[in-house]
Amino acid sequence: MEQTVCELFAGVGGFRLGLEKSSSDWKTVWFSQWEPGKTKQWAHDCYVAHWEDIDANTGIDIALVDKKDIPKHNLLVGGFPCQDYSVARPLPGADGIDGKKGVLWWQIRDTLQVHNTPFVLLENVDRLLKSPAKQRGRDFGVMLACLANLNYSVEWRVVNAAEYGAAQRRRRTFIFAYKNNTRWGICQGENSAREIFDTEGFFAKTFIVEPVGDIDKCLIDYRDIHSVSETFKFEFANAGYMHNGVVYTTKVVPVEEQAIPLQEIIEKDVDEKYYLGENLDKWQYLKGAKKILRTAKNGHQYTFSEGAIAFPDALDMPSRTMLTSESSLNRSTHVIEDPQTKSLRLLTPVETERLQGFEDDWTNTGMPEKFRYFCMGNALVVPMITRMGKVLDKIFKDE
Repeated sequence: MEQTVCELFAGVGGFRLGLEKSSSDWKTVWFSQWEPGKTKQWAHDCYVAHWEDIDANTGIDIALVDKKDIPKHNLLVGGFPCQDYSVARPLPGADGIDGKKGVLWWQIRDTLQVHNTPFVLLENVDRLLKSPAKQRGRDFGVMLACLANLNYSVEWRVVNAAEYGAAQRRRRTFIFAYKNNTRWGICQGENSAREIFDTEGFFAKTFIVEPVGDIDKCLIDYRDIHSVSETFKFEFANAGYMHNGVVYTTKVVPVEEQAIPLQEIIEKDVDEKYYLGENLDKWQYLKGAKKILRTAKNGHQYTFSEGAIAFPDALDMPSRTMLTSESSLNRSTHVIEDPQTKSLRLLTPVETERLQGFEDDWTNTGMPEKFRYFCMGNALVVPMITRMGKVLDKIFKDE
């Protein structure tokens, strides 16, 4: 099978870079990257600076792109935001469904509907499995129902990158879907859920785990996605498998690999502009434990509490998860003691690129420095994609 890829919500190209590092056979035939409300599309331009452009539609709102204009592809990838995936019926008694406008899951679903893409690899935040708070598991249930409705089986796994050798404790949900009539799908259909979790599944072959224990099970009525949206609730664990609407889920324990400590990605002779200067009191307050009396809109008073964050961040262990606000005067921003100067400073843009597994100066393509941090906070850990790409490479060759 041709190893052709369509990359949606591409950012600065983490999926593409990771796949290309795994095998030279992967060929991206189309991508889409568009940041709403931005006049300058820095991430799109960074992507183009590395790989050139494909057509005029890559840097516009994906909702405006006719899915028939997207080239044929055999693998669809993308990191999309966790949003409200609830649906409504367009008219009383109508068979169709309407997803909320602007929710990007429906652009993925529509693309799969048009192209019958054999394989899909997606990334999302770990809270996807538990959202929304008032109906735990509904959003992921809607996604699974949509995929089952299109004749896909699905595996998922929450992966902490540091547990598999990376420099960042970044937890993300990865979703692998495949058509039931592929060779891989037919073979997987002959395995039990336990075999898929332990040894035979896509994630079992990519991220090794201890033998699993109890497996929970439920049914999703994928023929009525509106009903799923209205009533479905389920406690999804950090690993799972769905076939023909039957969901199996279990908590897996990784066979951990040696992580990269933060000190191994630190630059030398860093510019003075990254040092904290005179704002230490503010930083200490933001990083410290606190209890604050607050008043809700209804007049109810409550105490907001939060624990302390290490200040400075430890250099002898992998970093905390990096957010898009990295480098700003913010509780979540990393602050380290520079090994050379023994003074406190921020991470540099190059150091954030290294945390995500990109090459040095990957985002140094003309964008403002603040947006370099934003792009890395939005990115995925490239070596995790490379691991998955190697397993995908074998699956495609077997097809």
